[in-house]
Amino acid sequence: METPKNESFRDSIGTITEDGKRAWVFPKKPSGKFYEYRKYVSYFLLAFLLLSPFIKINGNQFLMFNVLERRFNIFGFPFWPQDFHLFVISMLIGVIFVTLFTVAFGRIFCGWVCPQTIFMEMVFRRIEYWIEGDRNKQRKLAKQKWDAEKIRKKGLKQFIFLIISFIIANVFLAYLIGSDKLIQYITDGPFSHISTLVSLLIFTGVFYFVFAWFREQVCIIACPYGRLQGVLLDTKSIVVAYDHKRGEAENGRKSFRKNEDREALGYGDCIDCMQCVHVCPTGIDIRNGTQLECVNCTACIDECDHIMESINLPKGLIRYASEENIEKKTPFKFTPRIKGYIAVLAIMIGLLIGMLFLRNDVEANVLRLPGQLYEHKDNNIISNVFTYKLVNKTSEAINDVSFKLMSHKGALRLVSTGTDFIVPSQGIAEGTLFIEINNSALSGDRNKIKIGVYKGDKLIETTTANFLGPRSYK
Repeated sequence: METPKNESFRDSIGTITEDGKRAWVFPKKPSGKFYEYRKYVSYFLLAFLLLSPFIKINGNQFLMFNVLERRFNIFGFPFWPQDFHLFVISMLIGVIFVTLFTVAFGRIFCGWVCPQTIFMEMVFRRIEYWIEGDRNKQRKLAKQKWDAEKIRKKGLKQFIFLIISFIIANVFLAYLIGSDKLIQYITDGPFSHISTLVSLLIFTGVFYFVFAWFREQVCIIACPYGRLQGVLLDTKSIVVAYDHKRGEAENGRKSFRKNEDREALGYGDCIDCMQCVHVCPTGIDIRNGTQLECVNCTACIDECDHIMESINLPKGLIRYASEENIEKKTPFKFTPRIKGYIAVLAIMIGLLIGMLFLRNDVEANVLRLPGQLYEHKDNNIISNVFTYKLVNKTSEAINDVSFKLMSHKGALRLVSTGTDFIVPSQGIAEGTLFIEINNSALSGDRNKIKIGVYKGDKLIETTTANFLGPRSYK
C-alpha cells in the first residue's frame, strides 16, 4: 500500500538523506519571547549542573553518583549500598515525574530541561553563531573551499568545543568520584593518576563527539525518550503544535501578498514562508504534526509569531496546544490519567520522606562467623564469634562507640580494639567480637539476640544476630 503523500515524511529521518548520508542541519538563530525564557531557565540549570558537585550540605556533596563505590548523594542526603531501596525510590520518583509532565505537556523536558539540549542550543550552538554567523553564512561556509577564512573559523570553533568538552568531562567526573577527590587528583598532577586521566580523556572525546558532530541525532536516534511519546501522548496532551484549521483553511497555504483578502479567497494564515522549518534545530516541518524529532524547543513558535506580527495577522498559529484544543477548542483539563500519575507521585514522595526520617545515621550489621560453631566454656558458658560492620553515613566521626548485649545477660568482647572505638566520617568500621551467654539463658540451638550500639551512654542503633547453642532434648 502506498504511503499517502502528506505522511511520507514519517518514513525517514530528517537528518539522513535518501542515500543514507548525513543531512547537516543549519538552524536559523532563534529569537523571541520563549527563547528568552529558555535562556533564563538554561542559565540557571547550567549553573546548577556545573556547581552541584562542588556544593556541600553538612559535609555531603550536593549531588554525587559514585557507581564504583556504590555511594550516592541526592540533594545532600547520602545513600549507601544499605540504602539502595531509597535510591531506587528516588529514581522511580524522577521517572514518574518526567512521565507525568510528558502526559500533560508533551516533550517539554527535552526542550527546556534536558542537559543535551541546554548545552547544545545554549552553549555550543551560540558559539557557532558567534564564530560562523547565522544560518545562511554557515551554509555558505560549509560549501566554501578550505581557504584561510574557513580554516580559521572552523579551527577556532573546534578548539573552543574541545575546551568546553574537557570542562564538562571534569564536572562529570566530579559527579562520579566526588569533587574532593577530583581536586586532589588535579593538585597531585595528571600523571599521578593515569587511570583517572584516561577516563577524563575518554569522557572529553565522547562529549566532543556528541556536541561537535552527533548533535541533534542524539535526540532523534540515540535517546529512547522521544519514542515514548507514542505511548505517553494522547489527544489531550499539550505540545508545540501547528493550528492546521487556521493555517490551512479551505484552500491551504499561500504566499503572502499585500492587501490580499486571504479569508475571502479561502486561504489559511500560513504564508508558507518556511521560517518555522529553517529555525528548527532538528530540521523538521512542524506543520506535518507531532513528530518523533520534535523536542518542543518553541523556536518555531517565536519565529511564526514574529512573521504573523509583521503581516498583521494574529499570533499563535504555532503554539502550545493539544490536538483536541485545535480541533474542538477544548481547554486543558486534568484527565483521570494525569490525576492517577499525580496520586502515585504523591504516594512515592510521601513514602520517601517517611523512610528518610526513619533512616538512622549509623547502620550496624552483626553476623556469625561462617563455618564456626559455638564453644562450650567453663561454668556452662556458651561462646559465639561474630563479625561486625558499622557504616557511618554522616560527615563527622563517631567517637566512643561500644556494643552492649540487650536481650540476654552475658558478656560481649571486641577483638583487639578494647570496649570502644571510633567510626570514621562517611566510613566503615569492621572487626570481630565474641559473645558469651550462660546456657541456662538459651532456648534451643538457635537464639535471636539483640545488640545495641552506643555512643557513650546514648543508644544510636540496634541490630540482631543468631546465637548458636547446644540442642536441647526433651
